[in-house]
Amino acid sequence: MYHGGFERNFGRVTPGFSSFEGTDGKVHDIPAWPASADGLCFGYMEKAGKKFCVVRVRYGADDIALKNEMVIDPGRHTGFGHRLGPEPTLVEDDAVALTLLEDIAKKNADSADALLNIRAKFKAAAKIK
Repeated sequence: MYHGGFERNFGRVTPGFSSFEGTDGKVHDIPAWPASADGLCFGYMEKAGKKFCVVRVRYGADDIALKNEMVIDPGRHTGFGHRLGPEPTLVEDDAVALTLLEDIAKKNADSADALLNIRAKFKAAAKIK
């Protein structure tokens, strides 16, 4: 889910983050997650140069704002054929989502325990060994 421009908004990301400042200077609400997004949910922002980075991870009641953004490698982190932008991007490949989550945990040692806890819950729910 798109969470706005990185340079304007990264310092504001907290659990429960619900709006961002747009390039127009106005506050925009982050829309509700689509009902079909019933697994891992990642909030991403756009950096200058059309680079997208994850700034937030949600799963169920768990909501983690990242201290270190994770630049998305499209083939590795979303699979091929997905486009990131202001509309929600649904990725239905659990292995790809887990790869992104694991890469985020490696880059965010201060939140690694919470992120790995999310990983364990997700894997149990998805029946992944």
